[in-house]
Amino acid sequence: MDARAAAGEGGTEPPGHTCGEDVCITCSDTAVPSRVVELRDLGLALVDTGSTMEVISVALVDAGPGDTVLVHAGEAIGVIARV
Repeated sequence: MDARAAAGEGGTEPPGHTCGEDVCITCSDTAVPSRVVELRDLGLALVDTGSTMEVISVALVDAGPGDTVLVHAGEAIGVIARV
């Protein structure tokens, strides 16, 4: 169920909630496996998603270069393979 359905007809969504026509970046169930290329300052990392390079937060996980992390909404939420 997406946030719009959970809010119900005429319901309101939480403050700061951003839904587009096709995807909700706040509550989507999508997580993308990505390889850590380099660690950066402030708990950030450059990752390779297989189709693009992105800077994400790795503040919640203990990951290093070469590790594969699961990324949801710009945040690594788990390490799925370590080098």
